Amino acid sequence: MSRSILQARFMKQASENTPTEHVPVMIGEVLDLLQCKPAGVFVDATLGLGGHALAILERIQPGGLLIGLDRDRETLEKARLRLQPFSGAIRLLHENFKNLPLVLNNSAVGPIDGIVLDLGVSSYQLLSPERGFSFQGDGMLDMRMDRSQRQTAADLVNNLAEAQLAEIIHRYGEERLARRIAGAIVAAREEGPISRASQLAEIVRRAMRVHGHTSIHPATRTFQALRIAVNQELEGLEEFFGEVIPFLKPGGRVVTIAFHSLEDRIVKRTFRSLTGQCVCARPPELCICPREVRAHLVTQHALKASLAEVEANPRSRGARLRCIERV
Repeated sequence: MSRSILQARFMKQASENTPTEHVPVMIGEVLDLLQCKPAGVFVDATLGLGGHALAILERIQPGGLLIGLDRDRETLEKARLRLQPFSGAIRLLHENFKNLPLVLNNSAVGPIDGIVLDLGVSSYQLLSPERGFSFQGDGMLDMRMDRSQRQTAADLVNNLAEAQLAEIIHRYGEERLARRIAGAIVAAREEGPISRASQLAEIVRRAMRVHGHTSIHPATRTFQALRIAVNQELEGLEEFFGEVIPFLKPGGRVVTIAFHSLEDRIVKRTFRSLTGQCVCARPPELCICPREVRAHLVTQHALKASLAEVEANPRSRGARLRCIERV
């Protein structure tokens, strides 16, 4: 299937998008960069509802294998149903993508041809009000990608000290009014627990003194920060890339899609390090970077979704795609 036909197919899905339907971001670019071929072995380390995985599976048959990981058991089971026609060519695991090196080390598969890592929140999670990821719903303030873990966003909001809350909102949300928002949260919880997403969204809106309609909801950065903190999304990300490189075949590729600047910065820095470049920002004589060339950059700069894709699937607007290849 040509890239243009493939993109048209997923654009049609996006234009007819239902509240729980998943449209994979930058699917044409992902497939081109992964160089999918029959009998290949690929990993979708953040399976979601299986959009990228389905397109990969269609290209690697006959004889191909796809290993899919997701930390959200509910999402994983939905993906399993979607990928049922390829049941003999998939291995799906309820795992955090950061455990992929351990998974591969314990598996009987040989070297991997390619890995895709979509670091965004899945459409199913965002559009399921009971998960509490979105300020547009009235679900419980949960935000756990893996609901078997104990800590929720409500736990952070109701139990952390004001300074700790401000630090999380500033660091992970890059919110300049973090202290004001943290103070408002602490004041509000004195009157009773903050338990619902809509409740927190209103507290943030009032703290930021926003009136009327704005292009970006005032609670966007605060919700992002809490989600990152609850799921520890940035911890271990840099180490992950270095650990999976040895499992790739020479010429095997890693494709990542990041949706906010914090993740993309880590990916960019780590990819530069893996290509032997300096990332410590010190004078050459004081550089402490290993300067070991383990990969080379396939994308010199982050790729962005096309205007046509953004119009059809607004979720793709913030996507930043990067790719490296093992030497």
